[in-house]
Amino acid sequence: MFDKDKKTIFSGIQPSGEFTIGNYFGAIKNWVDLQGDYNCIYFIADMHSLTVPQVPADLRRRTFECSAMLLAAGVDPDKSLLFVQSHVSAHAELCWILNCNSYMGEMSRMTQYKDKSAKQGENIRVGLFDYPVLMAADILLYNSDLVPVGADQTQHVELARNIAERFNNNYSPTFTVPEGYIPESGARIMSLADPTRKMSKSDENANAYILMKDPRDVIISKFKKAVTDSGHEIVHDRENKPGISNLLEIYACVCGKSVKEAEADFATSSYADFKLAVGEAVADRLAPIQSEFDRLVKDKQYVMDILKDGSEKASAIAARVLDKVKRKVGYLQF
Repeated sequence: MFDKDKKTIFSGIQPSGEFTIGNYFGAIKNWVDLQGDYNCIYFIADMHSLTVPQVPADLRRRTFECSAMLLAAGVDPDKSLLFVQSHVSAHAELCWILNCNSYMGEMSRMTQYKDKSAKQGENIRVGLFDYPVLMAADILLYNSDLVPVGADQTQHVELARNIAERFNNNYSPTFTVPEGYIPESGARIMSLADPTRKMSKSDENANAYILMKDPRDVIISKFKKAVTDSGHEIVHDRENKPGISNLLEIYACVCGKSVKEAEADFATSSYADFKLAVGEAVADRLAPIQSEFDRLVKDKQYVMDILKDGSEKASAIAARVLDKVKRKVGYLQF
């Protein structure tokens, strides 16, 4: 499957709920676009989901549906490796070894830990403190050259680099030291209700986000209610017109246009006509993905077969790296 002349790109996504168009245009679409230029390894990070309480049946369902949605969106198992994290035990094994090569100080400085621990109160789970090391294990197991990152993940890639370099220095070269990768076509989709905040499915206002499974009429209705700005001009100006700018960026992503081209399309339009057009464009773009998703969830065995094949291939790659690590740290092996 993999071409030795291509770099390996590695990324994962948590099955934390239904995907929004922010997830799609910010990550999933890029996964699909990268498949021709890189050796792509993608995984569903169900182990990371356990840092917060989970209903087991819901986690299983979301993990399956997450897999089906990635396939429906265009992740091709003939071009990419797709698997579920917990299906490859090497992730947990390497995490422990890397824990023993990581420091409390560097972990306590992680920004996301500070933010998320504040929400858990006094009983903070060890997994929440430690999950960046598991993330490092995820990355390093596959000799990953590049890791797509947003602004909130750069610190985690830097930690993975530090851990890899420290291990290589202590035990001799073992891990590929990864680099962060910012896709050229990446998009940061903002809330429709508050365009100064990132779109999130955890928003209390359901009109603030568009789910990839939202029906057409719901999508259009939400865009009609989207917050705009004073004035009548449809121009891109993040500081003074964040609402209109967000809608222009969404439209540009959906239609494969530049923001300037999007502005030109609506130079003489009213806000109402503009919002309707953006909603229709998004609904049209999601329609074939939704249809394929509906087909895949009804063919569970097909999806499970892809995940099984992916886990076997991922396990084979990870085992080679893990065996090398075990030998270097001094484990007695058969």
